[in-house]
Amino acid sequence: MSQPLDFPTLKKPVKLDYNAFIDNIRRKGTPKRVHFVELFLDKEMQEAIDRRYGVTASIDKNDPHYAQKCLVAMQRFLGYDYVRTGVEGVDMEFKGETIADTATTLPKEQGRGWMAERNGPIASWEDFEKYRWPDLSKARTDDLEWYSKNLPADMCIIPHCGAWCEHHCWLMGYETLCFALYDQPDLVDAIHQKLVDLELAKIKLLLQFDRVKVVWASDDMGFKTSTMLSLEHMRKYVLSGHKMLSEISHKAGRPYILHACGNRSQIYEDLIEDVKLDAIHSFEDTIELVTDTKANYGKRLSLLGGLDVDFLCRSNIDQVRRRTRETLKTCMPGGGYALGTGNSVTNYIPMDNFLAMLDEGRRYA
Repeated sequence: MSQPLDFPTLKKPVKLDYNAFIDNIRRKGTPKRVHFVELFLDKEMQEAIDRRYGVTASIDKNDPHYAQKCLVAMQRFLGYDYVRTGVEGVDMEFKGETIADTATTLPKEQGRGWMAERNGPIASWEDFEKYRWPDLSKARTDDLEWYSKNLPADMCIIPHCGAWCEHHCWLMGYETLCFALYDQPDLVDAIHQKLVDLELAKIKLLLQFDRVKVVWASDDMGFKTSTMLSLEHMRKYVLSGHKMLSEISHKAGRPYILHACGNRSQIYEDLIEDVKLDAIHSFEDTIELVTDTKANYGKRLSLLGGLDVDFLCRSNIDQVRRRTRETLKTCMPGGGYALGTGNSVTNYIPMDNFLAMLDEGRRYA
């Protein structure tokens, strides 16, 4: 068995500074160092990094806040200025499907899951009335409270919210939704109002916590060549929701950033001029290169991540290092860029490729 690669910079902690991270998002000039960002790391990847570096070895497994302390330790080790969490107790029920995970190195024991595309739990008014909508009176903020009291002073909380397109698609099933937009628009409107009520309740709870410094919506909106819905329906059911949350966030002095997979070319102007988005996350080479987006929109919109997941899976260490340097050279000037993958740190990305990206970011000057 080959020896693990050595990444010397990982042995030195990054000097975290969430204020500098936020200034970077707001494009207040080229940052003093590279900031790092990820939507999330798959559990399998975190466990593999922990096995190699002993990130959480000193944490008592019987500690009632073991999970929270492990997350803080991992985020600090990897160089992230924040932790991500959200409101608890308001999850919705969807229809999912699962298949065995074919990842060769760090497979998911429970299999790989996805949302059913044809039918969701709501296809009719009868389904709507029977559906168990979240009881907003039972929303909890346990994690938010713990992190607010215990998070190191150089880190902040960046909560998640705002899945408008995803939740419409998951509640009805994408195929059912497409028909319902024309055959049952009143039903789609009713579902949308339920989502408005839910998201308003969540963001009001989130913004009660002073250590919440950025609001991060996660809402996949498209595929390789287009958005999931027509521009008319995107504006009515998706972009309007993000505009609402963005306005609330900005009034509270927090940037509003968005993870959204898919082709966004039709809606960039809406996102920038109407939603007033501060930063966009998720890039796929077959759709758009993050360096091209920097040239086209970088003066009006900050960019997060951008090293394509497929590229990270198929490339060697030298190629990863070279592309990381090239990306930083293009995207760092003037601020408005944080280094990371194009989507998330999946369990099928070779761990050394991910770590090489971080190592190169730490070396960059």
